[in-house]
Amino acid sequence: MAKKTHVETTLNGEALEFLVEPRQSLLEALRDVVHMTGTKEGCNDGNCGACSVLLDGVLVNSCCVLGVEAQGRSIETVEGLGTAEKLHPLQQAFLEETGMQCGICTPGFLMAAKALLQKNPNPTEEEARLWLAGNLCRCTGYDKLIRAVLKASQMMAKEAA
Repeated sequence: MAKKTHVETTLNGEALEFLVEPRQSLLEALRDVVHMTGTKEGCNDGNCGACSVLLDGVLVNSCCVLGVEAQGRSIETVEGLGTAEKLHPLQQAFLEETGMQCGICTPGFLMAAKALLQKNPNPTEEEARLWLAGNLCRCTGYDKLIRAVLKASQMMAKEAA
């Protein structure tokens, strides 16, 4: 067993400390150490986007980042989007537009869409498609997902007004 490293981070707005082996990915740390299983493992080599999280506000594939790299940084996962009582507009739009089926890719799409809407609150369909190109879905096709992102953009604009 490798020596573990102490990591202090912020996870979904809350201070968190955990121990992780230096070889463990952030994905493994989130799922196996911290027990935040919303982030999914798809390909484990950075090609599918199922494990997408925001690290200091930047979209990353958590399977390609070491857990020790979270030291002193802020992580946002799908669990931090909304609550059962009040869904985030992205979650609500995904439900309304049936932008999910099996659920493996959904957390990654939600986090990628959040990153997009933080950068560009009013994306075009083409911009949304380009931004989400790093996330793969084998069930829904992409039209429902894109409609959900564009709908969430409109919902968020109404909330802000």
